[in-house]
This record gives sequence, structure tokens and C-alpha cells, in this order.
Amino acid sequence: MPVDAWFSTSLPSAWAYAHTDTISRHHTNGFSMTLYAYHVNFTTPAFLGNAQQQAQWRTPPLKALLRQWWRVAVAQQVRYNTETLRQQENALFGTAADGEGDSRQSLIRIRLSHWNMGKLTSWKGLEQESIPHAEAEKSQYLVGPHAYLGYGPLDGRGGTQFSRKEGTAIQAGDTATFSLAFVPRREMDADTQRQHERNIQIALWLMDRYGTLGGRSRNGWGSLSLQPADDGTAALDGQLGSTLKLPWQDALQRDWPHALGTDAKGALVWQTAAFDDWKKLMQELARTKIALRTKFKFPHERPDGLVHDRHWLSYPVTTHGVKTWGGNARLPNSLRFKVRPAPGNPQQLVGVIFHVPCLPPPAFQPDLRAIERVWQTVHALLDAQPALRRIPA
Repeated sequence: MPVDAWFSTSLPSAWAYAHTDTISRHHTNGFSMTLYAYHVNFTTPAFLGNAQQQAQWRTPPLKALLRQWWRVAVAQQVRYNTETLRQQENALFGTAADGEGDSRQSLIRIRLSHWNMGKLTSWKGLEQESIPHAEAEKSQYLVGPHAYLGYGPLDGRGGTQFSRKEGTAIQAGDTATFSLAFVPRREMDADTQRQHERNIQIALWLMDRYGTLGGRSRNGWGSLSLQPADDGTAALDGQLGSTLKLPWQDALQRDWPHALGTDAKGALVWQTAAFDDWKKLMQELARTKIALRTKFKFPHERPDGLVHDRHWLSYPVTTHGVKTWGGNARLPNSLRFKVRPAPGNPQQLVGVIFHVPCLPPPAFQPDLRAIERVWQTVHALLDAQPALRRIPA
């Protein structure tokens, strides 16, 4: 296992005990570190590719996901100052030399119990009954729900299958032990160390509640859960406090993901009913996504090259490009899907829809009034869905 060889040279022998405690401090020859360990379980298939575009468990995507939610955990602490945030992130996660500064080793060390290849090699028998789509004329106004949410890795033409002949995915239910060590520098004071530890814990909690990995992950693919590695390990616990959320219109003042949105009714987080398996649940999420997108109709069947409301949900939009944005523009959807174990019954699953609002980058010449109008409509539509209910987090 290539990561083990690297990792064993980076930490003292105390690392061998990392799996016994969720949060524990070890001291070996004056070397101090804080250890965390969880089982990572995928609740939906993950299109998580390696350099050969084959599905494989790997540590870099997990570290990137931790960084993503760490930024949300810390953003309000630094008053959303991107330069301060970048400095703190580089100090904790490391940075490569770029000609303007020195490289810095990461204080976060991660390993997985294995780097196995994905075992899901065929979608046969997984796709669910086709669902209506008012704009899918070429397929008789019906689409495969998995193909719809997984467009790119999956191809719905002629029956849902992998887009590439040799395509694979990590199957739902696959698991590995995710071990993380925080190794503070010797000169770091105790208060700074404790603050880093708190922020790591918050980021791990956010990662468990909202994290997804791989291709089409914002549609719920690659949903994961973090569970204690053994009976003596405490579960991640937290709440969506005031430091992690903002009124959604205030969040539109910044063009990077920094908080979950709220409105007068509370957090912009919705949950489905419980399902026995991910296959039917993803079908339900596909129905919701289709309803959201088709709510915003284009004025003409043929593209006119202009910006319309649907473009502010995400971009590109099939057959409706925007001339001024160019052919390579990408605007990720800030409304994200996640599949979690059902509260009180981990044998079942629930879908979670949550909004991490932020302004599109300047290159899109964002129209704030139009964007606010679009998201007000989206929130109202989700509130009106009988199959969804608001939850605190």
C-alpha cells in the first residue's frame, strides 16, 4: 500500500494505536499528536477515480473534503477574510513553494486501511423505473433517475450504464478505516493547538453530515458517513450553530462556499422520508431536481445565447449556452444533495437537500437581483414538497 510506506516514515510508532481512540493525545520522545479514527462508509456509489480513471479508495480526495469543510468551520472566526483564511489553511494543511514563499509541511496526516479498487463494474439491475421529464423529448419525456443524477459517469442511452466501457465505481456499503493525526509543531502554544483541534472536530462533523466525494457528488453520489472505529470511540457530535450558518442573502456577498444558508424558517436543510435502499432514494432525489430545474423555463425552445434564470442554478445547461460566458464556464450548483443513515434507524437512509449559498464568480457578471429571485423560488418550492420537511441540520 503506497500510502503506508509514506506514512510510516512521517509519524512515530504511536500511530499504530490511532484506531483505538477518536480523539487521543500521544507523547513519544517529546513528540505530541492528536489522533482520530473513523470507519468511512459510502451510502451511495462513488465515482472516485484515480489517474487511470478507475474507481479507487484514495486519501487525497478525503483530505480535500476535510479542507473544504474546515473552511466553513473557520470562516466566521477570521471574519470571512480570505487572506487570513488562506494563511491559516496553509499553516495547518501545508503548502508547496510557489516562488513567493517557502513550502510548508502539513500538520494533518491521513491514511486509509486500504486503497482497494472499486468493485461496481456494471449498473445492470440498479437503475429504477424511469421518471417524467417535461423537456426530455428524445426519450419520450422519460429519464432514468440514476442516469439523470449521474450524467457524465453514467449514460442513460439504451439503458443506464457506465459512460466508459471500463467504467467502475466504489459500491454503496463499501468501507475503510479513515485515520487522521494532527501533529502540532513543537513551538505551537497550547491555546493554538486546542483551537486547531476544535476546528478539526467541527470539520469532521460537517464532513459526516454533508460530505460527498467524486463525480456528481453534489447530486448525492459518493455520500459518506463517519462512524467510530470501535466500541470505545465516541461518535461525532455537533450542531449547526451560528458560526456555521448565515442568512442566505448575506451569504451572497461572497463568491466562495463559507456557510450554510438560513431564512426566517431556519436552516435551509430539507430531508426526505426514510428509504430501505439508496436506489429508490436516488430516484426520489431525481424527481426533486427535475421539478426544481423545469420550474425555470426558457423563453424560446432554441437557445438565444442570453442569461436566463435557470442558468443561475448551475451551468452549463444542455443546449442553452450563454455567449458571454464562453464554452468552458462552470458554475457548480450551491444546492447540494446528500444521503445519510436515517435518524434512529441506521438500516434505512434519508436524502438531505441543503443550500450553501454564495455569489457566482465575477466572470459570470452576476445579477444579484435575478439570483435572489431564483433562490427564493427554489426555497419556496422545496418547502411546498409534501415529501420533504425542514430539519435543523
